Amino acid sequence: MRFVSLLLVLAVAVSAKHVDLPKPFEDHCILDDKTNLYDPTKQFAIPWFDVDLDQPPSKRWNQIATAYKTQISELITVLIDFISPLFSDPKEVITFIDNVFGDMALKLQQPYRDEIIAIAKASEMPVGQITLYNIFYEIFTVCTSIVAQDPQGHLYHARNLDFGLFMGWNATIHDWPISARLRKMIVNVNWLKNGKLLFKSNNFAGYIGIYNGLKPNAFSLTADDRFQAIGGWYGMLKWSLGLEPEGKWMSWLSRETLETANTYEEAKQHLMNTPMLSPVYFILGGQQQYQACIIARSLNSTALLTEMDPNSPDGWFLLETNYDQDQEVLYLDDRRTPGRACMKKLGQKNVGFEGIFNVLSSRSNLNKLTTYTVLMQVETGRFETILQSCPGECWPCLIASARNELVARGMAGSVEMSKVPTPLSHGCTMGKVLAACDVIASGSMKALSFAKSSLPKSTDFSEGKR
Repeated sequence: MRFVSLLLVLAVAVSAKHVDLPKPFEDHCILDDKTNLYDPTKQFAIPWFDVDLDQPPSKRWNQIATAYKTQISELITVLIDFISPLFSDPKEVITFIDNVFGDMALKLQQPYRDEIIAIAKASEMPVGQITLYNIFYEIFTVCTSIVAQDPQGHLYHARNLDFGLFMGWNATIHDWPISARLRKMIVNVNWLKNGKLLFKSNNFAGYIGIYNGLKPNAFSLTADDRFQAIGGWYGMLKWSLGLEPEGKWMSWLSRETLETANTYEEAKQHLMNTPMLSPVYFILGGQQQYQACIIARSLNSTALLTEMDPNSPDGWFLLETNYDQDQEVLYLDDRRTPGRACMKKLGQKNVGFEGIFNVLSSRSNLNKLTTYTVLMQVETGRFETILQSCPGECWPCLIASARNELVARGMAGSVEMSKVPTPLSHGCTMGKVLAACDVIASGSMKALSFAKSSLPKSTDFSEGKR
């Protein structure tokens, strides 16, 4: 029941047209200031490790897990604090996680099961807690991905990874401590097979799935969450009840594709047609001109395929946040509109690592939740990960949308809504927005209990019934 409650509070179901944010949180393209924040030497702050697929799963992650065991433990503490409000006795939390998620670990497909068990051993953490850590990444990311083509037909692929919405908001420092912790856990990985490089990725230490990867001379791949009513929580719930035992986790399907597909077309077909447990946007780039697409996935099929279009004035780039290309975005989380506007200011002639990095360093694609930017080029195999943060007057628009979300889902009673200022109101100040975040963060915990108490005593989770 508590596992179900934990999943039910994660859906987002509100949409509207773009609205400009008030100062000082308004969108801003740094190209307007002729600012260049790209410094390629910053990539060297992120260490490289090897994961050898020829080794047994029980040995592949030992070096990383051992080196980062303190950081893994600290991060899991934040995750535990997040779900603690579901329990009347805080001491029950650890027991619940160790038992429930520990049992879930035994149901995981190979080689992931043995890898997670080995990471738990190397990091000296319970298996259930490492399983929880890996599962939470399926449903708590908001991101921006870009594939762009320069005038010579070379493709560049990049993304910002934002993580931690509603997880560990600190009302004193007005920030998400989880994002700060994650920045200390980013690693680059060379995946080896038969003694040779197979592909590259970046990961958070202890996490075995992949959100970004590059297979040299083949394809590049990023994955962005796709918010749906029947979303990741639903697929995970079916899997936990044994109804989808062979279902693919989003980040594990990405990894499987990088391991097995050898061409852009092979990767495209695999990502479009493999049944999975959570909806997602796969952003795929190749090495031929205009060889790029956005695959909007539902659990069992591709809902929408958007490909780079040589006949469109803006067909030289694709930009995906967390919304379908043919639909309006949530107006308080509109990273698409400023992102596209900044790309047009960049222009095709300036496409490259520097230009795209500067687009992704502009508000609101850069925000308080952003942990890093990754830059990839398939033909050269160039792969750079650069730490990101957005200090000062910088905000993820999605925070304010929680107010609307709670109202839309009938949870207004779980928050003192009169105390939540609307950030779009005239004369909005930083203080009002900070106050809104504080109240909503507190209210989201009450919403957990609301979802828990509202669950029916019996639920039919067969296909098509909710």
